[in-house]
Amino acid sequence: AKPGCMDQFFRAKNPEGKSVKELFGELEPIRPEYRDRDARVALMDKQGIEAMFMFPTLGVGMEQALKDDPEAVCAAFYAFNRWLEDDWGCNYQNRIFAAPYISLVNPDFAVSELQWALEQDVRVVVMRSGPVMHPNGNRSLGHPDHDVFWKLASDSGITVAFHSGDSGYHQFNEFWGEGGHMKAFGTSLLGSALSANPISDSVASLILDGVFDRHSNLRVATIESGSSWVKPLLKALRKTYGQFPQAFKRDPAETLREHVWVSPYYEDDLQELKTAIGAERIIFGSDYPHAEGLAEPVSFMEDIADFSAAEQRLIMRDNGMSLIQRRSA
Repeated sequence: AKPGCMDQFFRAKNPEGKSVKELFGELEPIRPEYRDRDARVALMDKQGIEAMFMFPTLGVGMEQALKDDPEAVCAAFYAFNRWLEDDWGCNYQNRIFAAPYISLVNPDFAVSELQWALEQDVRVVVMRSGPVMHPNGNRSLGHPDHDVFWKLASDSGITVAFHSGDSGYHQFNEFWGEGGHMKAFGTSLLGSALSANPISDSVASLILDGVFDRHSNLRVATIESGSSWVKPLLKALRKTYGQFPQAFKRDPAETLREHVWVSPYYEDDLQELKTAIGAERIIFGSDYPHAEGLAEPVSFMEDIADFSAAEQRLIMRDNGMSLIQRRSA
C-alpha cells in the first residue's frame, strides 16, 4: 500500500465507512528505498530527514509466536540481528540507526546480544511491550534476573525502545469473547476500547520494580504505541505514591518524566502530552513508509503548529538526536 494511505482513518475521518482494503487502494511494487540503504539515504535527503531509527515490523510478532520455545526465540533473533547488521547496519553513515531485537526470555542471551550489538556501534535496541513470557512462568521486565541486562544497557548509554507488536495482550480480548490472536489491521470494535495496555504496563513495571532506581542512566523510548496511556499512568503512579510513599526512593511520576521518551501518534492530543511530560521528552515519528504512517514524514510539523519554534525543534530533531548518542553513565 502507498505510504500514508490510512492517515485520515487514524484521525477518525472515515465518513464513508471504507474497509481497510478500500483504503489501501491499488497496491504498488516494493520501492528500492524500502530495501536498499543507499536508496533510503538518498530519499532521506529529499525528505529533509537527517537521521532515522529503523525498527522491525514482523519481528515484533515473532517472540509471542515462539513463546513456548525459548531456544527458538533466541535462535530466531540471533539470526535476525545479524541479517539486520549485514543488510542495514546498526549505524549506517550516522544516518540510519537500525535496532537489533532483544528478548529477555534468556537473560544471558540478552546480555550476549547486547554485547555483540555494542561492537557494531549500536545506538538503540528494540523490545516488545509486555511481560517476559516463558513456559516455566512469566516475569515482569523489572524481575531481578534481568538486572544484568539493564545494567549493561545503562552503563553503555544506549537507548532501549519498546515497539508495539504482538505482546500477548490479545488474550484479554478472549475474556470478552473476542479473538485471542493479533491480526494486522483486523477490526474488533470492542477490542479497540478494552483497557489492557501493554506499553503502559511495561513502563509501570520498569518504574515500580525499581529498574530506573538501580540503573540511573537507562533511557527508554516508546515507539508506535501512541501517547494516550501517559496521562492515566501518571495519575495511577501519583495515587500509588500517595498511598505508599515509603516504598519509593522518589516520586514515580518524576521517574517517568526523567527516563521515558514518547513517540506519539500524529492523531494524539499532543498538547496534553506536552503538559504531562514536557516537549523535552516527545520524539517525532512518521512510521514511513507504512500505510498508517505519514506520506511525508516532516508533515508532522503540521500537527505541532501550535508549539513554539523551540519546542518544534526539540520534537522534530534534537530529542531524537540526543537518543542516538551514547550517554556517559
